[in-house]
Order: sequence, then structure tokens, then C-alpha cells
Amino acid sequence: MAGMSLLEMLLVLALMAAIGLIAAMAMNGGLAGMRLRSAGKEVAAQLRHTRTQAVVSGVPQRFSIDPRTRRWQAAGGRDGQLPAALAVRFAGARQAQARTDEGVIGFFEDGASTGGRIELSSGSAVWRVDVSWITGEVSSGPVRADAAR
Repeated sequence: MAGMSLLEMLLVLALMAAIGLIAAMAMNGGLAGMRLRSAGKEVAAQLRHTRTQAVVSGVPQRFSIDPRTRRWQAAGGRDGQLPAALAVRFAGARQAQARTDEGVIGFFEDGASTGGRIELSSGSAVWRVDVSWITGEVSSGPVRADAAR
């Protein structure tokens, strides 16, 4: 009988899926790139949560990050640690920081903040999270290699 067997069809589908996965990872920077994006989005989400808590509760809130240990703390007792493969840089208002080795972004009842920037990097790839000091708006995304730093 002419035609393909079910086994041959499944083999071709599995091969196509594997090639698609490899191509997707190559285009997106592989596993390291996925870790970087995931960590950057997590930090941005926790900053947004902290801002929301300040507005809803009417009490100032703070987000802190220790670039050396890569640990962060957000409002509501949320905390976490970024992957060891990532480097962390913080720039922000010195007045908001209780210690020189940690970065702190404070959010006020009206949604404004002390502002700041958190940069996560893996190799030459950089993910930047910016917090506006006037509006408290959090924006994040990858940084082109020629625009980093």
C-alpha cells in the first residue's frame, strides 16, 4: 500500500517541533534570554504592585533590591531572588536608601515615586526597568546593545 504510516507522520511532526523550538530559542537569545526577560518582567510587576498598594492603602510603600545578592522585597511581604546568572545595577534617589548597598524606590499615596532604574544583564543583553519619579509609572523592556549604559 502506498502512503505514510502513523509512525512516520509522528516522526515528521516531532522533527518539525524540535526544529521550531531550536529556531525560536536562537531568535530569542536562548535560555539565558528567556531568564532575563522573565526576571525583568517579574521586577516590573512587583514595582507596579507596590505602587498600587501605596495608592489603595493611602500609605507610602517601598520596593528594595540588593544588587549584590539579587534579592528584592516588595509591598505586602512579597520577596524573591533573581537568577544567579544575572547582574543587577540600580540607580535611584540616595535619600530613599537606608543602606548604600541596596536600591530603594518609594511610592507615595498619590502614585508618585522617588524614581529609579534597575538594569538586569546577562552577557551583552540588558533588560531595563524604569520608574518615573513624577508619575510612578513603571516601564520595562530590552535595551539595544548600542544604547546600554
